[in-house]
Amino acid sequence: MPTTPATAANNSSNGTAEAIMLELVDENGTAIGTAEKLAAHQPPGQLHRAFSVFLFDEQGRLLLQRRALGKYHSPGVWSNTCCGHPYPGEAPFTAAARRTYEELGISPSLMAEAGTVRYNHPDPASGLVEQEFNHLFVGMAQDPLHPDPEEVGETAFVTAEELAERHAQAPFSAWFMTVLDAARPAIRELTGPSAGW
Repeated sequence: MPTTPATAANNSSNGTAEAIMLELVDENGTAIGTAEKLAAHQPPGQLHRAFSVFLFDEQGRLLLQRRALGKYHSPGVWSNTCCGHPYPGEAPFTAAARRTYEELGISPSLMAEAGTVRYNHPDPASGLVEQEFNHLFVGMAQDPLHPDPEEVGETAFVTAEELAERHAQAPFSAWFMTVLDAARPAIRELTGPSAGW
């Protein structure tokens, strides 16, 4: 696994993990400061930069991941292919590609920007708040997956119809439908009308 600020922090020689910092933004997405990751998610939440990735296979099926049970936020629920936070000063596109590789062991192909969405989603289970300015990306997953079990509990490729069935039966992240709906125009452009997105 490549060394990043996150992996370096968890492998520090004295056994203490350094704080992971997020980039705080205003309502226009302009950087205005930083905050420690967990602190930014404490109610009422601090507006910070995030990203969400939606990858599809060549049949137009969406790659979902079930978040690992050990995650501090929204453990064990289904969500989009990958989501996370850029480091302060890191380009969202770079962060999205980096985290997709760290979590799933693949480098997305044809990944493109799909707009932004701003939301405020409390998570009743953890008491944390997702107050995010989220950069959306769509692309293709064309290589075999190698998920990191500390990040990902399970993966599945689903059609639009299968997603609707799964969403009705299984728990999903609080932000999932918001980011999916915001990314739909770019998803339709990528997958074509026959995929049904």
